[in-house]
Amino acid sequence: MDQLSGMDASFLHLETPETPMHVGSLMLLELPKGHQADFYETFKEMLGKRMHLAPVLTRKLAQMPFELAEPVWIEDEDIDLDYHVRTVTLRRPGGTAQLDQLIARLHASLLDRSRPLWEAYIIDGLESGQLAFYFKAHHSGVDGKASMELAKVLYDTSPEMRDLAPSKRTRASGPNQLGVNELLQAAADNTAQQYRRLAELLPAAAKALSTAASVVASQQSKKGERPLSLGIAPKTIFNVSITNQRSYATMSLSLSEVKALGKRVGGTVNTIVMAMSSIALHHFLKERDSLPKQSLIALVPVSLRAEGDNVMNNQVSMVRVDLATDIDDLRARFKAIHASSEAAKAVVRELKPVLGMNVPITGSPWLMTGLASLLGRSKLASQFPAAGNVLISNVPGPSTTLYTAGAKVLHYYPVSIPYHGSALNITVQSYAGMLEFGLTACRRVLSQDESYEMIEHLRAALREIESLPPVDEAVSEAPAVSRPQRA
Repeated sequence: MDQLSGMDASFLHLETPETPMHVGSLMLLELPKGHQADFYETFKEMLGKRMHLAPVLTRKLAQMPFELAEPVWIEDEDIDLDYHVRTVTLRRPGGTAQLDQLIARLHASLLDRSRPLWEAYIIDGLESGQLAFYFKAHHSGVDGKASMELAKVLYDTSPEMRDLAPSKRTRASGPNQLGVNELLQAAADNTAQQYRRLAELLPAAAKALSTAASVVASQQSKKGERPLSLGIAPKTIFNVSITNQRSYATMSLSLSEVKALGKRVGGTVNTIVMAMSSIALHHFLKERDSLPKQSLIALVPVSLRAEGDNVMNNQVSMVRVDLATDIDDLRARFKAIHASSEAAKAVVRELKPVLGMNVPITGSPWLMTGLASLLGRSKLASQFPAAGNVLISNVPGPSTTLYTAGAKVLHYYPVSIPYHGSALNITVQSYAGMLEFGLTACRRVLSQDESYEMIEHLRAALREIESLPPVDEAVSEAPAVSRPQRA
């Protein structure tokens, strides 16, 4: 029995019917030549033998009495694989449009909290003859890094499946639900442990805060230069309350080409992704006469996980990155985005001991749940100041080709979470030499056709960046551009 951390549990408390808080992935699979077996049965048999290797597949939630503390994970001793692993046949003609619409609908539905929080779908009927595999798991049990650890359990690195003996089924000797006394004792023990860890971390936290303050001070811009400190984000069509309907679109790029481009123009893969998003959003909003004069700001998740830490929990924070959409000169915009991204990451590196602290708060479940419901059922998301305009995430993925139940994984697209006030989520994941884009949005804000339009804007943005001269061939540096004055 493991109690959820405050970060893990927040994904449960912030979940509403309009905002399912699970993350997913869409894979396109190629069956081996001459394959005759039922792939669904083959996959289900393989998964049944390996489930015990990934806690996220075998544990479910037990709520605390009166929601006085965070819930706990307990082992589910009667998992129904026929419920969790499902089959779907794509409607004709089985093209990209039909697949994207299906994934959008599957991603919009909530997971059953009385069971382990995951579902898998084997999808046939694709006009290409391939299969698709969609998997989703609740964010309370798995973050970007931990999902990659889960992938190592679900997938192989060759068509030959690893032969693993299944674990023996265990049967509880007592009742199938924990008693009130057990739950309250677990909550008390966990709270005591958390306060003890807080006390142990206080010296390191004080040092981290001091160092971070020095880093922030060193980032002060000179007069006339663009400031690195960001104010409130301007309001856009994306900063509204959302519905539970989704749109979804994908795109693939060569990772090596993007890396080479970043090196040539003076940035990283992350800078390229941010710059592509900046250009695409700029054109998309300008075409609708909805581009604000102030720069858009991206909310970017960053990992707080130490190297070698493979625990299946959430260790993330959020930074704000200037997308510099108010700068017309592309070279100057690219430099501003890169500088803002690097500055944000520098502060997070120093603040890791503080950001990773788990502070127990009595009654936080019902408090956060009430606030989430209020935010979704009112117009507060449209009226409150915005911290950011869109969510943009860059997740490192498997570098080698994967196989599942003998089928080759051709593409591995992310499917992520939009939320009230951030109706568009652009997530990028590397896989086997490719950079896989997944755009997940509220369909009321960004329709399915508009999501494809955004993909085309991203492709056009990449071509614009490719037209930039190499940094060592630039005749002169772009002049520093200050923010336009607000009224």
